[in-house]
Amino acid sequence: MTGVIDPVTDIDLDAYVDDQLDVTRRIEVEAFLSARPEAAARVMSDLRMRDELRVALAGSRGTARPATADAARRLERGLTRGRFFGVLQRAAAVAAFVAAGWLANGIVGPMSVTKVVASPQPPAYLEDAIRAHKTTIMREGMASQTETPNYNPGEIRAATAIVMPTLPKDWKVRDVQVYPSRFGPSVEMAVDTKDMGLVSLFAIRPGTFDVVKPAIAPSGDISSAYFQIGEVAYAVVARSDAHDLDRAAETLAKTLY
Repeated sequence: MTGVIDPVTDIDLDAYVDDQLDVTRRIEVEAFLSARPEAAARVMSDLRMRDELRVALAGSRGTARPATADAARRLERGLTRGRFFGVLQRAAAVAAFVAAGWLANGIVGPMSVTKVVASPQPPAYLEDAIRAHKTTIMREGMASQTETPNYNPGEIRAATAIVMPTLPKDWKVRDVQVYPSRFGPSVEMAVDTKDMGLVSLFAIRPGTFDVVKPAIAPSGDISSAYFQIGEVAYAVVARSDAHDLDRAAETLAKTLY
C-alpha cells in the first residue's frame, strides 16, 4: 500500500519563500518546482525580492529617513501574507529603490555607468569543490586513509538535504565523504570513469535558489563543470578535457529532472 502524497499548494510555496518549512517538506517542494519551470521562476522572483528587501533594509540603516525604513519593514513583514498583495509589494519595492537611488545621488554625486564584464565569475562553492578533489587525491597516497565506497543516496539526502544525481552505469564509486564548507555540509564523491579517469562529483547547498545550466570553469591543471537545480549546486571536477566534463555535467543534470 502506498502512502498518500501531500500535494504542493500555493501556501506551501509561500512558506518555502518565508523559510517556514521543515527539511522534508522543502525537499518535496523543490521536487515539485524542478518539474515546473514556470512555478520555479515565480518562486525565484519572490525569493529575490525578499532578499533585495533585506539588503535594502540592512544598507539603509543610519542613512535613510525613518519613514522610508519603517515602510520597508512593513513591506518585508507583508511578504508572509501570501501573494495577494504581490503587485503592491513590487510597486513599493520599486519606489523604495528609486528613493534610495536619489539618496545615494545626493550623497556621492551622479552615478556613473561602469563597464559590464561579459563572462560571469564562477560561483564561490567551486573553491570548495576543487579543494575537496585535491583532498581526495591526497588521501589516495595515504595507506591509513581507507576509502568508503558504500554509497547510499537516501542516507545522504536524509542527513544533508542534498539530492545526488544518478550516476552513469560505467561510473564506479571509489569513495564518498561529507566535508564541512562555508555553506554547510557538502558531499564529495570520488568515482572512476573510463574516459576521464578519477572524477569528483561535488554537491552543496549554497544558500540560494536558482537554475543554472552546466558551465565550464577551468582552473590550472584542474577543470570543473558546475550547475545548479533548486537549492542544490553541483560540480564535476577532474584533470580532464573541459568538453568531457561539460558533457558529463549535462548527463548528470538530466537525471535530476
